[in-house]
Amino acid sequence: MALWKDTTPAGSGTAPGATPAPSPTPERANVAPLNLNADAPRRPKERTELKESVIASGLNIEGKIEGAGNVRIGGRFKGDVHIDGDLTIEAGAHLTGQVRANLVVVAGELSGNVESARRVELAETAVMSGDVKAGALTVAAGSRMRGQVEFGWDEKLGKAHGDARGTGSGT
Repeated sequence: MALWKDTTPAGSGTAPGATPAPSPTPERANVAPLNLNADAPRRPKERTELKESVIASGLNIEGKIEGAGNVRIGGRFKGDVHIDGDLTIEAGAHLTGQVRANLVVVAGELSGNVESARRVELAETAVMSGDVKAGALTVAAGSRMRGQVEFGWDEKLGKAHGDARGTGSGT
């Protein structure tokens, strides 16, 4: 304690900045906020970019997932998933429900429809039973799917554009 009192007067130029530190607790508080303030602007940016919720393997959950952020399913989930982010269904995982997400990566099992996805990727271990409406679709050799698929359509053009493309090769 005498050392801190001696250090404060010795740095007379730094005494105004060090005046609130007469005891050991505020001095430690001065160190921690500097580190937190330096990291604080970085952490929220990383959290918004890397925010991911995980349903680990071995978990069985029933309900509904809504919101913004990425979701990774490693266990079993029964319910709809409507997120403003990416959905990953890992190998060995199972999802039963409707899906709306930006990117849907299926390596496990999905029983349900995928709507309004920017991109859907079916890995070689994927098993899907349901319809897919997406901007793009990637299908790996070995994956299995039962359902209807619509991809590459511009929603603004609607069915009229699709009908015009589909009727060109009939007769």
